[in-house]
Amino acid sequence: MYKITFRFEQKGLEPITLENIDADQSILEVALKNDIELHHNCGGVCACSTCHLYVEKGEDFIEELSDKEEDFIDRAVNPRLNSRLGCQCMLNSGSGEIIVTLPDQTQFLGE
Repeated sequence: MYKITFRFEQKGLEPITLENIDADQSILEVALKNDIELHHNCGGVCACSTCHLYVEKGEDFIEELSDKEEDFIDRAVNPRLNSRLGCQCMLNSGSGEIIVTLPDQTQFLGE
C-alpha cells in the first residue's frame, strides 16, 4: 500500500495526501479516482503530455521512464529532470511514500 501526496502549483490549492493506495495502477488513475484534476487529453495512453507531473519523492516505487514517455515529456510545458507522465507512473508491487507536484491545470483547461 502506498501513501501519495499531491501538491499543486495552482494557487489556492492545498496538498492532498491519500493513504492505503493499492499498487498496479497509475498515478493518473489514483488522481482521477480521488477527484484530483489531472488533465489527460489522450485518455491515458501515452500519446500526449497533458498528464505531466513532477515526482518529488518515491521514483523508485514507479515503473522506469520509457523512451516513448521521454519523447512526450520533451513536449510538456516546463519539463524538469523529475518530470513524468501520470499515465505512465505505474505503482510497483510493494509500499512506500510518493510525493508529486501537479503543474497548474488551468493551462490546459483555458480557465
